[in-house]
Amino acid sequence: MEYTQPITTMYLDCGGKPLDLSFPRAMGILNVTPDSFSDGGRWSDSDAAVAQGRRMAEAGAAIVDVGGESTRPGSEPVSTQEELDRVIPVIERLAAELPIPISIDTSKPEVMREAVNAGAGMINDVFALRREGALQAAAELNVPVCLMHMQGEPRSMQATPQYRDVVGDVFGFLADRIADCEAGGIARERIIVDPGFGFGKTLPHNLELLRNLPRFLELGAPVLVGMSRKSMIGAVLENAPVERRLHGSIAAASLSAWLGARLIRVHDVEPTVDALRVVTAASGV
Repeated sequence: MEYTQPITTMYLDCGGKPLDLSFPRAMGILNVTPDSFSDGGRWSDSDAAVAQGRRMAEAGAAIVDVGGESTRPGSEPVSTQEELDRVIPVIERLAAELPIPISIDTSKPEVMREAVNAGAGMINDVFALRREGALQAAAELNVPVCLMHMQGEPRSMQATPQYRDVVGDVFGFLADRIADCEAGGIARERIIVDPGFGFGKTLPHNLELLRNLPRFLELGAPVLVGMSRKSMIGAVLENAPVERRLHGSIAAASLSAWLGARLIRVHDVEPTVDALRVVTAASGV
């Protein structure tokens, strides 16, 4: 199934907190994990994580995305209980303190339910609600969802990614997932889509997706993009290490916003927010 309809909803109700996507916004990445590729271990302590969430909100993040299981290439899954132990205390505190929504980055339906009960107002799922019970849980929880494309699974996704037509394949996958979600009780007005940069894609695949980002607006849902500090940025910058990928990440965020993305998932909130303000002013959105 394919969509060719305009985006109709730019204001999402995230568990009682509004998310205004009428112009490009920053989603702050808060990994409460010991092994994420960029900031693993920095925010694994709850107090440190909450402090970082506050800083992101003060810097202009429109939403903070809390994750308790790394999805970097080669990562191994963690148990449901371990993931809950990592994220729930942080979500409870941030949801109570911050005026902006909190998102839960998970593919487990049990974590989705507990996180929303703790105050999360969005579900961000790299498996696009394909795991058993995930779609039903998301439908019952009645919060917005982000559906991401990934070829394979984190532990093996970068082994040998291949596509017939990466833009058409990813577009078709997301269109099918939107249709499945609508059939399962999730209104299209609650759906965000993410092409999944770096998730089972080579550098040429990622660049082709970026060049064709406007195509994904035809799905009739706001587009989320996440390229912050990723290896694709490092590769373009002649194998720059993670700590030298800030400027490249800002460039990718700005280009994505210019091409139509409305939610940019980033580690470095303050400089990204400044860049997005310039893009918004220049584009006249």
